[in-house]
Amino acid sequence: MNVYDSNRMKDLFYPHGYSETELMDDADIVVLNTCHIREKAVEKVYSDIGRIAKKRSIAKSGVFKLVVAGCVAQAEGLEIKKRAPIVDFVVGPQSYHNLPSMIEKNEDFLSDDFLQNDKFKNLIFKSSNKVSEFISIQEGCDKFCSFCVVPYTRGPEFSRPVQEIKNEIQKYIESGVQEIILLGQNVNAWSANGIDNKVWGLGKLINELAKIKELKFIRYMTSHPLDMDEELIEAHRDIEKLMPFLHLPVQSGSDNILKLMNRKHKVEDYLKIIEKVRNHIPKIAISGDFIIGFPGETDKDHQKTIELIKEIKFSQAYSFKYSIRPGTPAAVFFDQVDEKAKNIRLQEVQNILREQQFKFNQNSINSNIKVLVLKSGKKDNQYLGRSPYNQSVFFNNDKNNLIGSIVNIKVSEAYQNSISGHIA
Repeated sequence: MNVYDSNRMKDLFYPHGYSETELMDDADIVVLNTCHIREKAVEKVYSDIGRIAKKRSIAKSGVFKLVVAGCVAQAEGLEIKKRAPIVDFVVGPQSYHNLPSMIEKNEDFLSDDFLQNDKFKNLIFKSSNKVSEFISIQEGCDKFCSFCVVPYTRGPEFSRPVQEIKNEIQKYIESGVQEIILLGQNVNAWSANGIDNKVWGLGKLINELAKIKELKFIRYMTSHPLDMDEELIEAHRDIEKLMPFLHLPVQSGSDNILKLMNRKHKVEDYLKIIEKVRNHIPKIAISGDFIIGFPGETDKDHQKTIELIKEIKFSQAYSFKYSIRPGTPAAVFFDQVDEKAKNIRLQEVQNILREQQFKFNQNSINSNIKVLVLKSGKKDNQYLGRSPYNQSVFFNNDKNNLIGSIVNIKVSEAYQNSISGHIA
């Protein structure tokens, strides 16, 4: 979603005479689009500001402006100015459409209102890479997990209208885009009045988008177990354009920890969803998220997470040490887990997840898979694409202009984070 927001911010500046530069010394404006989900990401913002401050004195234009955007901007607002006076403007993720006007008028320093309706109506939509595009269809969250800052930085759940989504997709298709990735903090919580004036869920929306002839691949993330309904599961079974990949975070394998996290579901609920999904789509790839060392997590709780991981057999998954986020309920829990214990537990979890991912990739060997070629690789005559199961796929071919092509790849090699082969 931050990639999507960054591309939309760039789009906003082009009509005002700006163009992108990779050289800091040439920049009139530098925008840091930030994430507040973990402490490390936040601290990186301030280290980057310090690095940029050293460059500011040699800016060629003499009108250098520094903008902090995104969720850190939303969460810390005026505090950013106190810590870093060099920052000229602060704009949150729901009001960044105001940014060109703020800079031109040079009046407001801070824009942090929740203005999703205004934002999407004022954005400009241009394809960033001509093949595959992110599309934000849902923002915000009403779940209030005790560890999470999203409800405070992205606001309440907001779903974009069907026609607005289709209009954005159509603009990308005109540039040659063949794949879309629907985004949301809880993307499967998307709900809006459909073309038939009835309330639609994500499954119904995907069914409508699949009717767009030029669109070949549909993906979505990130989902919440509470919003995984029958209609969406059936969409995976019935819609060929919807890729057989599901990212469904569970966070812990312990009911005790899930309760402390305020996840509002149990391990059994999660297992039933996965069972139902696999009954409908046996070869689907399952991905997840895990927070390790949440306050109150015991060795027994940790072992239950290990057991869940072994039972599910993930194709890939993200796992992180718990990070205290100011303003969240978990930040004031007194039984914080020792950092050394967190590190040991995280290593154990990641070892198992890596083993599962490698085995999943190995199972692809000798199979033929349909791949949309996204870009050139780092080596001569190398191309990179993505499998239906969200694996990175490398292959070599001496033909020019394969980017944007759909090819059948015979898989011959498997690695930890990718697979490779040749055009069948």
